[in-house]
Amino acid sequence: MKVVNSLKTIRSRHKNCRLVRRKGRVYIINKSNPRFKARQG
Repeated sequence: MKVVNSLKTIRSRHKNCRLVRRKGRVYIINKSNPRFKARQG
């Protein structure tokens, strides 16, 4: 999992990315590529 400042740049990299909010943190998860995750905050 990568910790990044801007999730928008990572989200535009893949078409299956989902923005998810959990416990005050913003995550990006990808169902088609489960290794591809990022987090902010």
